[in-house]
Amino acid sequence: MNPQMPNRWLVASGGVLMQICLGTVYGWSVFTLPLMQAHNWTRSEVTMAFTVCIGFLGIAAAIGGYILDMRGARVVALTGGILFSIGTFLTGVADQIGSLPMLYLSYGVVGGLGIGFGYITPIATLVKWFPDKRGLITGVAVMGFGIGASIMTYFSPILIAAFGTSATLFIFSGIFLICLLWGGSMMVEPPLGSSSTVKFSSGMTLGEAFSSKYFYLLWLMLFINIAAGIALISQASPMVQELLPASLAMDEKAKQAGAILGIFAIFNGIGRLGWAAVSDKIGRRTVFFILIASQAVIFYCISVAKSLEVFIVACCLIYACYGGGFATMPAYAADIFGTKYVGRIYGWMLTAWSAAGVVGPLLFSSIRESSGNYYQAMYVASAALFIAIILPLLAAPPKAGKGTLKA
Repeated sequence: MNPQMPNRWLVASGGVLMQICLGTVYGWSVFTLPLMQAHNWTRSEVTMAFTVCIGFLGIAAAIGGYILDMRGARVVALTGGILFSIGTFLTGVADQIGSLPMLYLSYGVVGGLGIGFGYITPIATLVKWFPDKRGLITGVAVMGFGIGASIMTYFSPILIAAFGTSATLFIFSGIFLICLLWGGSMMVEPPLGSSSTVKFSSGMTLGEAFSSKYFYLLWLMLFINIAAGIALISQASPMVQELLPASLAMDEKAKQAGAILGIFAIFNGIGRLGWAAVSDKIGRRTVFFILIASQAVIFYCISVAKSLEVFIVACCLIYACYGGGFATMPAYAADIFGTKYVGRIYGWMLTAWSAAGVVGPLLFSSIRESSGNYYQAMYVASAALFIAIILPLLAAPPKAGKGTLKA
């Protein structure tokens, strides 16, 4: 190996650490009830912070992907790390002063921008370092997102009970700053002249990708997979607590829900690694067909069974499928469009995350408040997924072109 070339697995470790920190956003639901009780805010008002965060995430990913291709990965990664750490700290301040607008600005806008800049960087960088293991390495990278959610959902209820909500957010903000600065410093692209550089030297431009039907088919597949999963994730802690025995104290319900959500997050991580690796063998298109079809059935089963045991098993499967979609899509996009401009192309594809982050959580929370339960929302999710089964079928691989689709 060239002594001037960084070890690609060290680069990957920095990317995974970044994703672990950023993935804590999926543990937001553990803060829902504490914030509601402390400030008399409604469920929809607290959920809106998560919604705004995901909305700005997609915007930042699109902008960050372009900056990444122009200025390099490290600049974007460090910017994202600093913004997310500041956003988390200011969220604790918003809790202390009881300000909803500041909650939306801190966690939603600042935190969302940080996650978007930070998330796109390891994805776009590692597909260039690992052209021989494209599906696997994106799965390894985004598996960290699932691990981060597991850490947040497990430790936050314990810290909240001991120190309070704002102090918990202050603690995490310090940890994030240290870890994200180190992980971001590892984000560099393969040196010119390396074997990886040769392999990613070709690919569609952003304009060419926009003119292809595959960009929009992949965008819709990502949107529907995210919308269904993120709606469930945004309300997971309150949903579990509603299914726990009514005799349990509120603090005990929160702790048990946090532990159960930790299990869900583990399956999120397993799904990210497992489905991405499988996609290298059976193709990305086949994987997405399985993900969408299976979730259509699972959401329907939840609405019918209405029991904690079925809910736990079903959520484990949904989290795995949700994570699998995130892990498989970067490789899917690189297969079709090439990797030379993958940062800006996949960054724009992640606007599907923003759109889904708005539609999914708001739909679930509004149905819950109007109907008194979540089961009608499950029916809606199931029906949408059944319709979406046609999307992977339409995304048949091109016979020729600049991509190398293995679907």
